[in-house]
Amino acid sequence: MKSICVYCGAYFNDDPVLLAAVQNLAEAMTSRNIKLVYGGGSVGVMGLIAGEVLKRDGYVTGVIPQFLLDLEVGNMEVNELIVTANMHERKQKMADLADGFVILPGGYGTLEEFFEVLTWLQLGLHQKAIGILNVGGYYDHLLAQLDTMVAQGMLKQTNRDLVQASDDPELLIELMHAFRAEKDENWFKDRNLS
Repeated sequence: MKSICVYCGAYFNDDPVLLAAVQNLAEAMTSRNIKLVYGGGSVGVMGLIAGEVLKRDGYVTGVIPQFLLDLEVGNMEVNELIVTANMHERKQKMADLADGFVILPGGYGTLEEFFEVLTWLQLGLHQKAIGILNVGGYYDHLLAQLDTMVAQGMLKQTNRDLVQASDDPELLIELMHAFRAEKDENWFKDRNLS
């Protein structure tokens, strides 16, 4: 992997465990010469991950829609700042630039971005690894929900296995590096669509 798109919150809750995880992720990425692609913000966890990668002489590409740049939340310290017309273009550009995706703690937007690229992977629209950095158990309930979806027959185990998760950034990147997507040719078969 040459680049990872990190999805995370535009808010930071001052959690020292989260700060350490962001620093460790930045170290894991820069030690492997992995570029950061992210939402282009200067605030919250977004601003933290960009700053930590830059501190380690890593390369950072921010992708931000014009309306957020107009609100003065764009990070002008990054190596490259790409301005898009809207959120849809932003998400597509970030996905295009990345070789994999890591999800840090965040809110609605983080979850929406996660499920979008996960759905694209399930449908075979890309073969890029998706990892959840489960800082302090933040995503325990989300991972349990995915398991419930399998147990209730609404999600195949093969599709549940598309998500890599760890609380250790080094291990997460290793899991993502080893990931190989297998297209599920029978995804639409055996579906009761009536």
